[in-house]
Amino acid sequence: MAGHDVYTLPDDLPVPEDDGACDGLEGRRLPSLELPETGGGTLNLTELGADGTAVLFIYPRTGKPGEQLPPGWDLIPGARGCTPQSCAFRDLHGEFATQAARVVGLSAQAPEDQREFAERVDLQFPVLSDTGLKLARALGLPTFAAAGMTLYKRVTLVIRDGKIVKVFYPVFPPDRNAADVLAWLSR
Repeated sequence: MAGHDVYTLPDDLPVPEDDGACDGLEGRRLPSLELPETGGGTLNLTELGADGTAVLFIYPRTGKPGEQLPPGWDLIPGARGCTPQSCAFRDLHGEFATQAARVVGLSAQAPEDQREFAERVDLQFPVLSDTGLKLARALGLPTFAAAGMTLYKRVTLVIRDGKIVKVFYPVFPPDRNAADVLAWLSR
């Protein structure tokens, strides 16, 4: 449907199930990977949470208003909702700052698509481009195929002092993920 609303989730989305793909991530360190970010530079993943707390939310891909969804997108559990998830992290950014938690997004989309998105929705944090799915290979993160693309399944990592201390997977509904992470950080 060409006129879908990328900012709102349909009521009847299929719920993703925990397939165990993220078991064993807690306690691991992020690999040394230099990835382009929406600010124009690069960020090495080892910097995330190296001396504090960071939240890395990983998602399939954001859509653009008026752009057609990939065929069957709403039928893939966990695929839909990247824009509402990102906007929730944006809206709660001040609360993450109060928790001294750095927020960073990541997808396999091209840097130019991510820059357009970050500017359109006014994100206050960087989004990293991992078109080669390097982080997926390094950590064994789950992916899926749709419309000829290999994309990340949605997962959120909390990193402290360089180690993954909490994994949110599967993430559903995606627009509640930021609040769920904040609740965990506040406990």
